[in-house]
Amino acid sequence: MRKKPLTVGIMGGMGPDATVDLMQRIIKLTPASDDIDHIRLLVDNNPKVPSRIKALIDQTGESPLPALIAMAQGLQQAGADFLVIACNTAHHYYSDIRDKVAIPMLNTIEISAAYLSKQKPFSKRIGLLASTAVQQVRLFEPYFSEQNIEIVFPDSMNQHQVMALIKRIKRTQFTSMTPKFSKVPLQPQ
Repeated sequence: MRKKPLTVGIMGGMGPDATVDLMQRIIKLTPASDDIDHIRLLVDNNPKVPSRIKALIDQTGESPLPALIAMAQGLQQAGADFLVIACNTAHHYYSDIRDKVAIPMLNTIEISAAYLSKQKPFSKRIGLLASTAVQQVRLFEPYFSEQNIEIVFPDSMNQHQVMALIKRIKRTQFTSMTPKFSKVPLQPQ
């Protein structure tokens, strides 16, 4: 007897391109010989979630937590068997969201740390390009230090360039469809 296939609930829209990228990765990594063999995805692609950066870095924005909880509960009610967040910074609210739903929720940061710790050969010191909020709230450190992995962020000048690129992606001035990544200027505009 075949098991009922699981349905993935994706909390997305933060930014929309990251959500589409996650969906494309799931589709490409699914061993399917026909469309019926693919994994069912329920996606809440909600770009109206309050800015994590404004809430965490600037301390001027409203908390995204109520919107994130509503998304998780909506996906659960729609039939998702488990949840995944298509946004690193939103993982800051992971525990609070997980406590409000009755289905499992993947923590992609924890999964990444465990995966990297098993790779051979592997350096115990890795560089991380992420939003400044991820750095300021030390979002990756607990999971990576548990695996004896040190996180290294860019210096402040280069971090400014990383944030400029993230903002361009969110404005859709740079997406996975943009050719020649190496020629995209990283200076803020």
